[in-house]
Amino acid sequence: MEKKRLGKIEKLSVEHFKRPGRKLCLVFYIYPGKETDKEYLEKFKKYWEEVKTRINSLQSKIGKFDKVYHELIDADGEKGMELIKKLNKKEYEIIKNPLNGNKKLQATEDKNLLEETMDWGKCLATNPQNKKVLSKISEFYIQALQRRDKYIAQKIDETLKENEIGIFFTQEESNIKLPTDIEIFRICPPILDDIHRYIRDKFQSSSETSWKKS
Repeated sequence: MEKKRLGKIEKLSVEHFKRPGRKLCLVFYIYPGKETDKEYLEKFKKYWEEVKTRINSLQSKIGKFDKVYHELIDADGEKGMELIKKLNKKEYEIIKNPLNGNKKLQATEDKNLLEETMDWGKCLATNPQNKKVLSKISEFYIQALQRRDKYIAQKIDETLKENEIGIFFTQEESNIKLPTDIEIFRICPPILDDIHRYIRDKFQSSSETSWKKS
């Protein structure tokens, strides 16, 4: 079956959700980090407030979401909600209410595939100096990531039934491919662009400082 990349979908109007067929709404998750300054935390808080407002507005027009999906979560219902709470309390509050995550959250990941992908990613983060070692680790990481992405796509395909509307909390740079019969809508508050600029400027400033010191 032909697939579609999350990164290439276009924003759709609310009218699309009134048509027959499967629908999936995307929310890009961001986290506060351990050592984040006050300015970023304010943007982080505003982002999730705007996401919640848009979800409430959308549900008031099209009805409640039938299924909730989240990358990094390999359990459904209350057990999965506890995992989300550890990741991000802002997301937890939204998914618990108004999305009723205790009943609608789906186990989106395979635990073994998730752990394998994360472990290979950690190996890459050590920045191996030997080219052969780096090549092998990169190969294993990409293979694990592809299997993981395929599993997530299949999980959504199997559980999102005809005429149901789901919501998927995912990475913005995700390469997960979904069946083309699922129509996609992105909840993308303008503050997200501001966050991108902020991170880019901070990275550039940090790089310039490191260059001057060296």
